[in-house]
Amino acid sequence: MTTFSASDVPPQTGRTFVVTGANSGIGRAAARVLAGKGARVVLAVRDLGKGEEAAATMTGDVEVRRLDLADLASVRAFADDLDGPVDVLVNNAGVMIPPLTRTADGFELQFGTNHLGHFALTALLLPRVRERVVTVSSTGHRAGEIDFDDLNWERKPYRPMGAYAQSKLANLLFTAELQRRLTRSGSPVIATAAHPGLAATNLIRSQSRGARLVERVAGLVAQSDEAGALPTLFAAVRELPGDSYAGPGGLFGGRGAPKLVGRSAKARDTAVARRLWDVSEELTRPATQ
Repeated sequence: MTTFSASDVPPQTGRTFVVTGANSGIGRAAARVLAGKGARVVLAVRDLGKGEEAAATMTGDVEVRRLDLADLASVRAFADDLDGPVDVLVNNAGVMIPPLTRTADGFELQFGTNHLGHFALTALLLPRVRERVVTVSSTGHRAGEIDFDDLNWERKPYRPMGAYAQSKLANLLFTAELQRRLTRSGSPVIATAAHPGLAATNLIRSQSRGARLVERVAGLVAQSDEAGALPTLFAAVRELPGDSYAGPGGLFGGRGAPKLVGRSAKARDTAVARRLWDVSEELTRPATQ
């Protein structure tokens, strides 16, 4: 049986990790482990005050920089201001089942933050990435559909969970297509993905009725942030093939030590992955060109 814990993360001295959404939840837990192992860790956060509070709980070389993934201008500014190479980019930040909200650029908040913000960030940082890009998805991707006719929920009735599932499916399609492009170009960089299982984090806290119900259920059965961060760490530091997907190995994938896990057939659709990439390039072009 595969086991993996924070103590299995090898020394990371001399390496730089950028972790989005590292002020709370599994991002904070993963960043704390990496910093404790000697890495330089950049906490890429929307709220600098909360980022500084998180950094104060960590040992090692930790710095806080502002990044609002719901604003492509902020994504561009973060990338322009970041100095030096990045060994591992961890696309962790996300929002889950809020009321209908638009990003600064007019995108539906979950698709705009969870997918497009990270797509743009990866595009801007990729020339400096030396080892891998890790993107955090969810078992919720299995319920997702990529609706190219209405990606941003401008015509159909808004369903928060449907929008969330679409964004998490997009994360896996992005990982697959990124790996295909990296392989084609002969790059040594790899793309991997992870999901935390059911982790009791701030992600699910909002004022929507659905979010409150999920939060109550999570409080009963979810694992800790530290346990939920293990698949991300596994995907970030283990020797893995490109396009690997890590998640908890326990019953129904909700808990347990991380291992490589499966994904839905929709997440393996190469034609949809390529089309989503092209559309994402068009939508984020003002920031990435």
